[in-house]
Amino acid sequence: MTTSQKNSRPCSIADALGVVGEKYALLVLREVFFGVHRFDAIARNVGAPRDILTARLRRLVDAGVLEKVLYHDRPARYEYRATAAGQELRPVLLMLMRWGDRHLADVPPVVWEHSCGVDLDPQIVCRACGGEVHRRDLTLRIQVPGWSAEGADTA
Repeated sequence: MTTSQKNSRPCSIADALGVVGEKYALLVLREVFFGVHRFDAIARNVGAPRDILTARLRRLVDAGVLEKVLYHDRPARYEYRATAAGQELRPVLLMLMRWGDRHLADVPPVVWEHSCGVDLDPQIVCRACGGEVHRRDLTLRIQVPGWSAEGADTA
């Protein structure tokens, strides 16, 4: 359990946000997923100040989300590639993009085409049955002793 706030609910969402929950971290991942791997191009496309971008990249590398890969020896130049853990964030970004397209954009600025030839409309499906996940299909089960859906048990 790594949730940072001492008395806050133990939560993997909070822990994940500690790594990727800052705007520029997510935009760096967007660029890497678009195939942009070098610092200057990432900086240009993200629009972050270079010192902030450097810090975000370092944090993503330290967290095992990205790895630095040497592409030039003299001087040493690196590009950034998603690790297996970083690749697992692709569906998260796709769902954020879907939400933004539906609620914030007049026209989606980017469309991913699936290999079947149709524009992707990402969905969450159950790994076991393959069914699309809806709120009514879910039941919350708290697994941390001393906590319930309402919060910390006070008894």
